Amino acid sequence: MTKPLPLLPTTVVGSYPQPAWLVDHQRLKSQRVPRVRAPEIWRVADPYLEAAQDDATVLAMRDMERAGIDIITDGEARRESYSNRFALSLCGIDADNPGTTVSRMGNIATVPRIVGKIAWQGPVEVRDVQFLRANTDRTIKITLPGPFTMAQQAQDDFYADAGAAAMDFADAVNAEAHALKAAGADVIQLDEPWLQARPEDAKRYGVAVINRALAGIPGPTVVHLCFGYAAVVTRKPSGYSFLPQLADCIAEQISIEAAQPGLDLGILASLSNKKILAGVLNLGTHAVESAADVAARLRDALRFVAPDRLIAAPDCGMKYLPRDEAFGKLCALAGGAAIVRRELAG
Repeated sequence: MTKPLPLLPTTVVGSYPQPAWLVDHQRLKSQRVPRVRAPEIWRVADPYLEAAQDDATVLAMRDMERAGIDIITDGEARRESYSNRFALSLCGIDADNPGTTVSRMGNIATVPRIVGKIAWQGPVEVRDVQFLRANTDRTIKITLPGPFTMAQQAQDDFYADAGAAAMDFADAVNAEAHALKAAGADVIQLDEPWLQARPEDAKRYGVAVINRALAGIPGPTVVHLCFGYAAVVTRKPSGYSFLPQLADCIAEQISIEAAQPGLDLGILASLSNKKILAGVLNLGTHAVESAADVAARLRDALRFVAPDRLIAAPDCGMKYLPRDEAFGKLCALAGGAAIVRRELAG
């Protein structure tokens, strides 16, 4: 039976550091965030890779449990990036003859090409959920790249309209999400960082594609927005160009980055109908926060979010941190939440 969640539960956004025996971290960083396949990052030969990824998944899960995290993921140990594993599985995508797009930082990035109608071809992450569910009694979350972001991370050689491509990506995400719920996922999260990077497109069809992707999905659903991995994007704005609009989406929870950019949390008042995953771990520094640091950031969030609507989280995925630092930060996250929980209880 899944353990019940406390007030002010803790979670991770998605990824956790992959072991150095599994992934070549230097090659991973040199790839930036892979949009096409990056098999060269794996240090284990193909016949043994799945078993090695399973072992790395267990390590990530046990670290989260030992740190005291309430809602855990598989650490995304099987992924080269948060998005490419699922995106490249879809019908209509050519990853072997890639194209280009302009990245969030204004650079030219290698991306898959859309060459036909986007369609789901079958489960991609179902085994991940089954493995996760079989190995923990905690609440489990699985992440999927969001349809808006996948459409932005591709060269469109088929659709005349980016919104139409995003809608078909949304249908594919929806089919996968239904399969993941059937496999035992408690929480489904869509990663949509490009809503922030392309606010004009986001205002035109961002909410519509999120709603289509999450239609009919029972249980908690999350949309995560961020400014990019701290290892890749070091200078970040202090405010979101697209956030209040998510009050109109059907996701129950919105996950935001707040610690590293020093976000003015007053903006959360515009999301009074949502639960908030507040980023209270700064992943842009190797310094490990204290529980007191985390508690102070949570108290700041509580000025705008009721305790029963607040969930404590890192800013973003922890993939690019050294594992010891990531574990230390998660311990601080759990410790800080416990401090504030006691304060709320009087």
